[in-house]
Amino acid sequence: MTWEQRYRLWHWAGTSLVLWAALSLAAALACAPAVLWLDRATGWAVFRYTPDGARAVLGTLAGSMLTFIVFVLSATLIVVQLASGQLTPRVIALVLAKPGVKVALGTLTFTYTYTLAALGRVEERVPDLHVSVAVLLNLLCIVVFFLFVQRLSVGLRPGSLTLLVAAHGREVIEQVYPVVYDPTRGEEATTRELPPTPTAVVEVATGSGVVMAFSAGHLARVARDAGAVVELVPQVGDSVARGDPLVRVYGGTRRFSESALRGCVAVGTERTLTQDPRFAFRILVDIANKALSPAINDPTTAVLVLDQIDHLLLCLGKRRLDEGVARDADGNPRVVYGTPDWPDYVTLAVTEIRHYGQGSLQVYRRLRAMLMHLIRELPEARRPPLEKELALLGTAVERGFPNEEDRQRAGVADAQGVGGSES
Repeated sequence: MTWEQRYRLWHWAGTSLVLWAALSLAAALACAPAVLWLDRATGWAVFRYTPDGARAVLGTLAGSMLTFIVFVLSATLIVVQLASGQLTPRVIALVLAKPGVKVALGTLTFTYTYTLAALGRVEERVPDLHVSVAVLLNLLCIVVFFLFVQRLSVGLRPGSLTLLVAAHGREVIEQVYPVVYDPTRGEEATTRELPPTPTAVVEVATGSGVVMAFSAGHLARVARDAGAVVELVPQVGDSVARGDPLVRVYGGTRRFSESALRGCVAVGTERTLTQDPRFAFRILVDIANKALSPAINDPTTAVLVLDQIDHLLLCLGKRRLDEGVARDADGNPRVVYGTPDWPDYVTLAVTEIRHYGQGSLQVYRRLRAMLMHLIRELPEARRPPLEKELALLGTAVERGFPNEEDRQRAGVADAQGVGGSES
């Protein structure tokens, strides 16, 4: 199994609702005979049902539980669609991957399957313990259902979703950039002195998609075995199509397998947060842009987004960014790949919100507070892009507010947008 296949399997396991339902179903089918054996071995009795009473109760509970499962799935899809329309469709995968949805679906599926198994064992002798466990599980599912509805309604609010995206963004930043930024060390990318002409080019063999992730370690091993240096042409998050260059190979003293190189890069239908910190910023900026559109006109949501962007940029600015080179065990460069730099992140996080927030006093004040906060807190080498954005913000304020008093108000840094100005 290649690295790409393992990655796809891991990604599917982390986001699939089918897997959780299947595991719950299998667990119920395994538990039912065990409880039935325990019932026969001990003779425990809880509710002491008659055969007809047990069949009536279990039949009603099984039908109700199936209705619960259908309702949970329908409510999840409807609420997620509404949230994607109001915020951004790129949150759908994050919401469906939340543990709460999987736990609720798994619990309901387990209980439904167990109830059916218990119903099938009611004969002249009622397995009282078996039936009682089914009843208690159904009562538990009522509580799980109400908790699910409450958590789903709270979790899809703008504030909760932005916190969810920011939490994932912080995790991927810490994973991709584990080294703390040292101002005494230069952060220039390692010189990429590659020959002008590659000895081989490996093209994308699948259909169109985006680069979700890649394994620099596996690519380095393949390159070392071939005695070559490889260059990953697209960056994580870039769109590629069949026939596009995927990997360029330079040098090489031994044969290499194109399929082995392709097996180190995962191409899929949409971007993920696995190795793509920019995608976290992209989701947050999209939420802010949608909130600032004339159809929605919700600048407070944009301010909530800027709160999280502020935290993510602060976390990112204190870390050493990737130099874009992977080396083998001997320290020889084997893989070269493109990486975003600090100005890329600042431009992505600020520019579109500044444009979409034109004329919004609340957004401009929060943007100014964010930029001034980052300039104060981050090392000096991080400041030029922030100062440039601050100057552009001042120009936007002069252009967007014809009234002098409004321009003065828009020029105040305010961490709350309007209501908490810095003095």
